[in-house]
Amino acid sequence: MNDLSIARHHIVTCTTCTRLRTYCDRIAREKKAAHRDDVYWGRPVPGFGDPDARLLVLGLAPAAHGANRTGRVFTGDGSGDFLMRAMHAAGFANITTSQRADDGLTLTDAYIAAAVRCAPPDNKPSPVEIAACHAHLVAEAAALPQLRALLCLGRIGFDAAWRLLASRGTVTRPKPVFGHGAIYRTGSLSVIGSYHPSRQNTNTGKLTPSMLASVFRLARREINHRSESSA
Repeated sequence: MNDLSIARHHIVTCTTCTRLRTYCDRIAREKKAAHRDDVYWGRPVPGFGDPDARLLVLGLAPAAHGANRTGRVFTGDGSGDFLMRAMHAAGFANITTSQRADDGLTLTDAYIAAAVRCAPPDNKPSPVEIAACHAHLVAEAAALPQLRALLCLGRIGFDAAWRLLASRGTVTRPKPVFGHGAIYRTGSLSVIGSYHPSRQNTNTGKLTPSMLASVFRLARREINHRSESSA
């Protein structure tokens, strides 16, 4: 197995966080009425995308009836479709939806992962659970040798990005401030902030399609610039 396959295996078989594993197993058995005929994935969810990605998109955690059901990050709920429309517009995705693991979606130059790999109750992982999952992010990122930038969806993803950089020896002081469209450039990777495409944010207008599209255009320019600078 290559490094990315090894990282995926360790994620899928992880049993570290008892509360999360118990919750995901229960959701997979009980299901949601709209998906009662589906076979739920019910396991930790690995990242997905292009092994040669220059952009790592980093979210919060699988949704209970989204990725916890389909087995693919940002797949099977409204946030995935909202995200894919923006990624498609910027040339990172071949289609504008993310419905099923076998729907033909492929990513080019991008890889999507989450700070936490199991669906948490109320979408709120504990600090201990976030810390326990960090090794999986470190392993996946290490297996993506072309990375130039991290696009962080939400504050938890943003904080996870800085812990990842710290593990690589990059410590930034003062602590970077999260904000939509904020960009920080370090010697190794650029970090870009974005509001998370959760229903709470998209239904209230805190995050609009044009706002998310603009962040992905920024990410496209950034990875191109960094690639040209290092050539």
